[in-house]
Amino acid sequence: MGMPGVRRHWTSADVRALIDESPTAWPRYELIDGELLVTPSPGNPHQIAATAMVLLLNPYLERERVGVVLTAPADLELRPETITQPDVFVLPEGAADVGEGWTWRDVRRMLLAVEVISPSSTRTDRVTKRDFYLDVGVPDYFIIDVDARIVEHWSSKRDTPLVLRDQLVWHPAGAEQPLMASLPEFFDAIDDKLKFLGIKKR
Repeated sequence: MGMPGVRRHWTSADVRALIDESPTAWPRYELIDGELLVTPSPGNPHQIAATAMVLLLNPYLERERVGVVLTAPADLELRPETITQPDVFVLPEGAADVGEGWTWRDVRRMLLAVEVISPSSTRTDRVTKRDFYLDVGVPDYFIIDVDARIVEHWSSKRDTPLVLRDQLVWHPAGAEQPLMASLPEFFDAIDDKLKFLGIKKR
C-alpha cells in the first residue's frame, strides 16, 4: 500500500504497459516529468478540428516536402522517460534516423505539434505540454480552440503566443513558401460539419 499523500512517479515502462494493455487507442496515456496524463476519448468537435488541420497541412507539406503530417495515437518519446501523443504532428525528414524497423519511441525530432483543447485538457495543453514541446526543441506548437475560434501559435523564438483569429501563417525550416490559411474559413468548415451531424457547440 502506498503512503498517503505521496504521488507516484511513473516511468515510461509503466505507461507503455498501460498502452499495450489498452484494447483501443483511448484513453490516451502520456507521461511528462513522471506524471501520468490520461485523456478520455475526444468529442466530435475535437475530432473534426484535428481532421481539418490534417487536411490543411497535408497539401502544403506535399508541395514543400519538408515533413509528413500524422495523428495520434503515436507514443512519441522525444526525451527519455517521456511519452506524448499530440493530436496532430509533423515529422521532418529523418525524424527517426534508425533505418528499417523503427518505432514511435525512436522519433526524436518534430517540426510541429498541434493540440485541440477540450474542457478536460485545457491546463495540460496550455501549460504542461506547451512547456514540454518548447523545451525539447519543437519549433512550433499550435493550440486549436474551437469554441473561441482561435489558434494559439507558440514558438521557440517567442516568450508569448500569437493569438490568431484571422490568418494562420506557418513557415517551417526548409520551406520556400509559408502556409497561409484563413482561420474564419477553417472554423466555418468545422462548424458546417458539426451542423451536418446535428451537433451543437457548447
